[in-house]
Amino acid sequence: MPSGSDSITKWKGSRDAWLDAAFGLLLESGVDSVRILPLAKRLDVSRTSFYWFFKDREALLDALIERWREKNTQGLVRQTEAYAETIVEAILNVFDCWLDPELFDSQLEFAMRSWALQSEEVAREIDNADETRIEALTRMFKRYGYEPLAANVRGRTIYLTQIGYISMKTQEALEVRMRRIPAYVEIFTGQPPQARELQRFQARHGYAAEAVS
Repeated sequence: MPSGSDSITKWKGSRDAWLDAAFGLLLESGVDSVRILPLAKRLDVSRTSFYWFFKDREALLDALIERWREKNTQGLVRQTEAYAETIVEAILNVFDCWLDPELFDSQLEFAMRSWALQSEEVAREIDNADETRIEALTRMFKRYGYEPLAANVRGRTIYLTQIGYISMKTQEALEVRMRRIPAYVEIFTGQPPQARELQRFQARHGYAAEAVS
């Protein structure tokens, strides 16, 4: 038999459940669709239960922004700071973001940038995120001995290339992306990746390159 607290949770949902549902609507239909009644219907809970967790719709939207900030901006920053013996390994740590939505959610990034076209506040958040991410990439290059200007240009190039992928909604098969990774690494760092570095990266993403006969 469910406990009293379980029954209450089912009746009003949970904060994370409301946020998850809001993210779902944001990704599917944009920010205008993120409304309390459609969310309540999606969760099969009372509309009034929303107010257990959020003061109003604006508070929910603020929570969405905070979750995006933590997931995508802080996720990318953490990858730039992850342990790596070489700049190539460091770049491959960053590339993990483009292949693992648990580290960086490209669909969410697209939705947020679309929202920014309608909101000056969100546009400022995007500007701040871009600056923070590029600064993190710049610091990463500087740690491996690149001069400040070169570090910044390389960091900007990596970042703006990926934002271009996201904004254009470019889709690539994993095999195609993996074939291009070595060239991207060499272009961005000036150094060709070693076979063992690529193998470790590929293994993290469940990819096994075909042996060349």
